Amino acid sequence: MSGSKNAYNVELLKGCLQAGISFGAIEYRLSGVAKYPAQMHDCARALQYIRHHAAKWNLDPKRIASTGGSAGAGISQWLAFHDDMADAKAEDPVAKESSRLSCAIVTSAQCTYDPRQIKQIVPGNAYNHPALKQLHGLPKNFDWDKDPIDAKLDALLKDCSPITFLTKDDAPVYVLHNASNEKDGDIHHPNFGKHLETEMQKLGIECVRRLDSDYDKTKTRFSGEAVEFLKKHFGMAAEAQEKK
Repeated sequence: MSGSKNAYNVELLKGCLQAGISFGAIEYRLSGVAKYPAQMHDCARALQYIRHHAAKWNLDPKRIASTGGSAGAGISQWLAFHDDMADAKAEDPVAKESSRLSCAIVTSAQCTYDPRQIKQIVPGNAYNHPALKQLHGLPKNFDWDKDPIDAKLDALLKDCSPITFLTKDDAPVYVLHNASNEKDGDIHHPNFGKHLETEMQKLGIECVRRLDSDYDKTKTRFSGEAVEFLKKHFGMAAEAQEKK
């Protein structure tokens, strides 16, 4: 509903640059301007655009990850799990590029935007958050408990939810939540991370799940582990070992 690429994680940015990892920030249309799937498609397109210009910008198109908080986290997961959106027959060269990721780093994430699932994952009324209605193009007074969900809306709710697309060949995820959000009705509840971890473990996909309280902020900041996660899945750790 709100936000901008200017709210990128400065700590993670610095950690990436120190490790030799390029960092970019992108914009997408907010739900007040365009409903789903505009946001996901905007970010997929940006990813394809980066790949198309990888040589010019001295980037490795095979090693690209996505990160974000809250909505940005949801979109990052959607990209991490969704089938490749590359169109080999497209006349547009950008559209021919892959939209797949090496991994994702997400904070305060929701692994689903389907209120029916959220109701099962998070206690309280988090499923009734106004952002979900706006994302799906529904009126503010829509009642998830009483109003009918037809086949079209049912398909939309499932398609919008990252976890719908989760398969065993998908990208690993590092997920961080704040312990302070562990309360009934909180749309950033850590239970989203627990549910994601459970579902990814079933498929044998790595999911590193953390709470901010897991870290001693005076000694180890989360970005250190997050950057190591990136280096691992970019193959940088193995490359460094080979050079020794």
